[in-house]
Formats: sequence, structure tokens, C-alpha cells
Amino acid sequence: MNEFIKITEASSLYDELENKPVRRLLDEINTEDRRVAIAVGEAIPQIEKLVEAVIPRMKKGGRIFYMGAGTSGRLGVLDASEIPPTYGMPPTLFIGIIAGGDKALRSPVEHAEDDLEQGWKDLLSHQISQHDTVIGIAASGTTPYVIGALRAARREGILTASITANPNAPLSAEADIAIEIVVGPEYVTGSSRMKSGTAQKMVLNMISTSLMIKMGRVKGNKMVNMQLTNQKLIGRGTRMLMEELQIDEEQAQALLLAHGSVRKALDSLATN
Repeated sequence: MNEFIKITEASSLYDELENKPVRRLLDEINTEDRRVAIAVGEAIPQIEKLVEAVIPRMKKGGRIFYMGAGTSGRLGVLDASEIPPTYGMPPTLFIGIIAGGDKALRSPVEHAEDDLEQGWKDLLSHQISQHDTVIGIAASGTTPYVIGALRAARREGILTASITANPNAPLSAEADIAIEIVVGPEYVTGSSRMKSGTAQKMVLNMISTSLMIKMGRVKGNKMVNMQLTNQKLIGRGTRMLMEELQIDEEQAQALLLAHGSVRKALDSLATN
């Protein structure tokens, strides 16, 4: 059995930070951040395995549940919250659940992440089914709230995955597909909101974006199903139609606003 070493708690490679000039601090943080993309790249086979497994489930109505505490939970909620406006999907397709509930998005909730049973209870409140997928996010890979949720979900035959920054983490053992992004010690010892958090954000971007592409929510390289919630997005949609249809701005915007999305505007012309 491989030994579990908590790299996320290992001492920083840098010291006497308080004595360094700002430029030195920024250069050193940037040096460490460059390691993140490399570490994520090494985990692409596991990320691919997860996405390929989720696609048929999602086509049958399955959902993605992100489970986490603290920074990890906030990143899951963030990624889930951006799916509806970006891809025009319902807010029930990607669901971010954070230990301690919505209050924990802004303020720590004492001991919420230590409850081994609460994660599964939170999933049950969403009527979770075997078409769904539960992705546990924990930099340490030891968060009881997330471990308990994955353990129970897997026992019920639900696809589970984990995203951690420690190799051979306890959370990985509870997942069907374990994604381990080993970015090394943090610049500030133990501050896993830094490289570990950046790695988690990158992996979540990869998972949700590739799934939405494969679910037909992108045409070419354009997010043609985005919600027109502000002038910036109306302008973006207008430019998409101008480029696609070779029409002027006035025509394109009128067409966009009449149908509510680039996709619907294009589909209306295809059926005429």
C-alpha cells in the first residue's frame, strides 16, 4: 500500500517571506503557479476518463454534483453557477454543494467539514439517482464531509470522482475515478487556496467545458446558447450572428433579440 503524505501541508520551499520586497514575492508566487498547469496536464488521462463516463449519463438526464468544503466547496459552487448563463442550461444540471450551506460561501462554518454523514444527507435532498455523478473536491483529500458523501454515493452505485492535491489521499480511495493534481508545497505553508485551488479551478473548467461541448452547447468555438443577461452578452451574440450570417449589426441584433439566443436565431433560419 502506498504511503499517504500530506504534501499540501509540507513546508514551503521559500522562507522569510516577510523580509522580501513585493517584486520578489510576486515573482516567486508566479514561479510556483507555473507548476500548476504542468501538474494538471499529467492528470488529463483521469480527467478524460471521467468526462467520457459522464457523457452518456448526462444524455439520460444525469446531473453533476460538486461536493467540497471551504475553498474547494466555493470553487465547485462557482463552476456550477456559471453553467446556466454561459451555456443556457438549467441550474439543476450542475449543482455545487458546500459544507455548511450557502453561509459558508462567505464565512467559515465551524466544524461543518468534519461531519462524515452530512454530505450524503445533502445529496439526498436533491433526490440523487444512479444517472448522476458526484465529484468530491478537497485539496487535502481528507475532508470527512466529502469522504462520507462519496462513500455513500459509491455504495448506491452512483459514479464518483475526486479532485485532490495529495497522492494516495483517503478521498481518492472512495472514488471510482481519482484525479490527483500534485502541485507541491504551497508558497505560504498550508495555504491550499493558492496552487491547489488554482489546479482545482482548472480541472473544473476542463470537466464542465468539455461536457457542454459534447452536449451540443457550442457551435464551432462559440457559446451560442448563452443567456442574454447584459449588454456585453447581447453585443457578443450580435457579433456571432454577423459573422455567421454575413449580415449587418442592426439585422443581427434584431434577430438575436427576437429569438433570445444565437442558437435559436440560427435554428429559426434553418427551418425557414
